[in-house]
Amino acid sequence: MTAETSAFGAGHTAPQPRGGIAQSVGDSLVIAKRNLIRMSRIPEMIIFGVIQPVMFVVLFSYVFGGSMQVGNSTDPGVYREFLMAGIFAQTVTFATAGAGAGIADDMHKGLIDRFRSLPMARGAVLTGRTLADLVQTAFTLLVLAVVALLVGWRTHTNAGKVIGAFALLLLLGYAFTWIGALIGLSVRTPEAATSGGLIWLFPVTFVSNAFVDTSQMTPWLRHVADWNPFSATVQAARELFGNPGVVDSPAWPMQHPVLASVLWSLVIIVVFRTLSVRKYRSATA
Repeated sequence: MTAETSAFGAGHTAPQPRGGIAQSVGDSLVIAKRNLIRMSRIPEMIIFGVIQPVMFVVLFSYVFGGSMQVGNSTDPGVYREFLMAGIFAQTVTFATAGAGAGIADDMHKGLIDRFRSLPMARGAVLTGRTLADLVQTAFTLLVLAVVALLVGWRTHTNAGKVIGAFALLLLLGYAFTWIGALIGLSVRTPEAATSGGLIWLFPVTFVSNAFVDTSQMTPWLRHVADWNPFSATVQAARELFGNPGVVDSPAWPMQHPVLASVLWSLVIIVVFRTLSVRKYRSATA
């Protein structure tokens, strides 16, 4: 008796997934709802996810604020406004590690195999998971914005541009979540997914314009930082927030940060979603 016959009864085979964009969207939303309900039943996941970025805001604002130079200024208030776009971007990208660990945990428990036996669109499980993580990230970003306002951060543009900045940040976070999904599908344990998800994030976030003025870096390192996809989104957010930032870099992403941010994020989504779905189809628990 084959595995499909034993799972669905003698003489019956596993149902095949229906095609179509509508089916894929519907399946993805069902999985997203499942993951959101699961998150709501484990509130400590959300609480700890909020505490870490809040600590970064407070520590960087008050511990390093008076010693960091932005342009020609060492004013702590200027640095706080410079800093916040970087903290926001770091927050949405660090959610990647949690996404990878969650997928690895589902793999370890055999849940992914159960989903694959159902008549679902191939990429729905991963898309639903990443959408649920995006909702959680958006909530964390909202709380973080309130904390930032309390420590003195302000925007100096209109509401449309501010919303656009947060949309770019969430787009970057969603793109990086697909990298986490691929890592989660490629390792054997949630612990390995967490470690693997953080190792590459530290150089990406710190070799950037998130926390320091890149004009203070050596030329070769500044070149790397200016072409970092993470830096493009940070610079775009600063521009849309009206916050101080470095604008004299000759690098194309720094001259056109909003366009560069969108292009980088879309490329990452296309590449890593394709790789993740391919890995999902062949992965075994």
